[in-house]
Amino acid sequence: MIQQEILSPSLKAIGEEISHELGAKMVKDFQDQNTNSTPWYLIGSDIILKVLSQPDCAGIRFYNAINELGETTLVYVGVDSEGKDLLEYSNVTEVGEIVKAQGIVADRVQPPGGTKGTSSTTSWYSSL
Repeated sequence: MIQQEILSPSLKAIGEEISHELGAKMVKDFQDQNTNSTPWYLIGSDIILKVLSQPDCAGIRFYNAINELGETTLVYVGVDSEGKDLLEYSNVTEVGEIVKAQGIVADRVQPPGGTKGTSSTTSWYSSL
C-alpha cells in the first residue's frame, strides 16, 4: 500500500504553484497561438466549494463545452479519489438510510467583460 502511494500520488496532490513569470508566459503563449479563443473564465468560489464538498471529492475536472447560446464555456464535475467523475455518490439520511445522490455537474462561467471587475483590458500577466 505504501509503495502504491509513492508510485501514484493522491489525486488531491495534482497541481502546484508556479511563478508569476511562468504563468504569464504560459498564458501569453496560449493566447498568441489561439487569438480567437476566450482568454479566461471566472468561476465563483461558492460552486467550487460545493463541488469539492461532495463525499470523496479529490478534485475537479473541467471540460471544454458549448452552452445553449453556442458560446464556448466550461462544464465542471467533481472527481473521486479513483479519478472517476463524481456523477453519483452514496449518502446517509438523518434516519440512517443509505441513498444515492447525484453528483454536481456545473457550468455558468463568466467570460471577460460580463461582470464589474472582470474587464479583459486589465490582466495580471500583461504587467510582468
